[in-house]
Amino acid sequence: MEEYNEGSSEEATLRPEPCLEHKAENYDDLEEKLEFDPLLYTSLERYLPDNLINLSRLDKVPYLNQILLDYSPPSQRNHRHKHREYRQKIMSNYQPLHKVLYTMHPTNFFVPSFLKAISENTEQSFRNIMSEPSPGLLTFQMLQPRFCDMMLEEVENFEKWIRETKFRIMRPNTINKYGAVLDDFGLQTMLQEFMEDFIRPISTVLFTEVGGSTLDSHHGFVVEYGTDRDVDLGFHVDDAEVTLNVCLGKQFDGGELFFRGVRCEKHVNTETQPEEIFDYSHVGGNAILHCGRHRHGARATTSGRRTNLLIWCRSSVFREMKKYQTDFSNWCAECKREKEEKKRKNVLLLKSEMRLRFL
Repeated sequence: MEEYNEGSSEEATLRPEPCLEHKAENYDDLEEKLEFDPLLYTSLERYLPDNLINLSRLDKVPYLNQILLDYSPPSQRNHRHKHREYRQKIMSNYQPLHKVLYTMHPTNFFVPSFLKAISENTEQSFRNIMSEPSPGLLTFQMLQPRFCDMMLEEVENFEKWIRETKFRIMRPNTINKYGAVLDDFGLQTMLQEFMEDFIRPISTVLFTEVGGSTLDSHHGFVVEYGTDRDVDLGFHVDDAEVTLNVCLGKQFDGGELFFRGVRCEKHVNTETQPEEIFDYSHVGGNAILHCGRHRHGARATTSGRRTNLLIWCRSSVFREMKKYQTDFSNWCAECKREKEEKKRKNVLLLKSEMRLRFL
């Protein structure tokens, strides 16, 4: 059996298209041997050449390490090592309150109507449980009240541990000052399964144009809003191909999400069209699923406290493909408008030229 040696002079390469028949393996238990996040290894495995794709994980790791090292700056590798040490420190000291949350239990987590739609796995079954109040914004009942309560209690328990130990944690992103990254204290595997088995089936059908069928990694976290927390959230787009946002509840007033249309990076600050304006009010246990590039923000939570679970779902394949594209008119509303306007002008020009010919 052929093996790849890390010291080999042979250049590490990947196939241009994934082997869709190959079931990629999980690398979580090999984290100590990995240079990067285990999910990256799972994502890249289908791109391995024929002579390597069926080797053992231990034989594939050196090759995948070399691929990732070739394309990552030293600063990123240093960040990876520091983050791994950070997570290990948390997980070796933090004692979970609800251990049931750390493995997937669909019948305990999701409402029956949602599970039925997932089991049928058709566009119609998804549409039957969803509303689409504005193009590209899908709302539906998803989480059971007990799951929401347990997740809130788990986060509160984690924050209590933070205060008692004076441990400094990383917040979910650069704009939220409150909340916690669920992946950092042991929920990463459960949330990856959440994405793969309960979000990706929907996004494969309803968000195909933004990589919904190739989601392979996630960033899972909770955010907290209230008069003593983050009050509101500015206008932004998510670092995700598809975003799931579920309100975990508590009593609160305000906090509506406002959406203002899907844009590519080039057009992210362009004008909002009237038909793109939509406001969404949170309901405990209910989800809103949208393209990560759908511009949005959150209005002020004026009383009480609102906590939301977010899963940013990402596709390494879609991100790689985007590097070589300039036209995103299949999902960016402004690109589509520009393309239609160019087409309209070309038709007018052609008509004008034809009239001149017959004069």
